[in-house]
Amino acid sequence: MHSLGNPIKHFWLVQDMARSTGVDLAQARRDGRLSPEDWSAMVTRCRGCQWTEGCEHWLDANKQGADAEVPPGCANRAVFDRLRETV
Repeated sequence: MHSLGNPIKHFWLVQDMARSTGVDLAQARRDGRLSPEDWSAMVTRCRGCQWTEGCEHWLDANKQGADAEVPPGCANRAVFDRLRETV
């Protein structure tokens, strides 16, 4: 079984993925499109993801604000895609 990763590291990975893919998590929260429970689940899902190293490499190659497509390896891809579609 894969253990959960460091919560602080994965908090920032989720934040960085959002920025790199053009998702404004703070605005989604204000608009009611992202509940505190949704946010917590995103970080937990990221913590359990086995693609962390790939994610870090992807983030290095796709700088923040680039509006890149969410990579297939991202455990939160469906959530990011949903938040992008509702903007």
